[in-house]
Amino acid sequence: MIASSPPSSDRPQCRIIRPVSTYDGKQGFSYFEGIARETVGASGICMHLLTIPPGGRAKAHLHENHETAIFVVSGVSGTYWGERLEHHETVAAGALFYIPAGVPHLPYNAGSEPCVAVIARTDPHEQESVVLRPDLEALVPG
Repeated sequence: MIASSPPSSDRPQCRIIRPVSTYDGKQGFSYFEGIARETVGASGICMHLLTIPPGGRAKAHLHENHETAIFVVSGVSGTYWGERLEHHETVAAGALFYIPAGVPHLPYNAGSEPCVAVIARTDPHEQESVVLRPDLEALVPG
């Protein structure tokens, strides 16, 4: 039998986070609080839950020096991306979507149902690397 000792207070601990409280992101959406430096002391990743309501649209933005991985749990979302938001992808339930660091993007939900997604970034401070790009807003239809 292996003896276990109580966790040391100076070592990182495993944690469970239940996404019940929200915060308003710079991008224009409300996010469910998740894994981040602020909640669990993460040093290299953040992960949270986002629900994009029908008709919801983020502000054009990018994440400096940090990659983003998205898993759509339910619904459908569109994303314009690129230096001039010249590219477009539609991401539906069950699909994964990758956004490289520094790539401008603008997600939205044109459907009649909410789009629920799990979002992970290589930035433990979820909002610190967000750079708004209002100069790109008019490039995407309303």
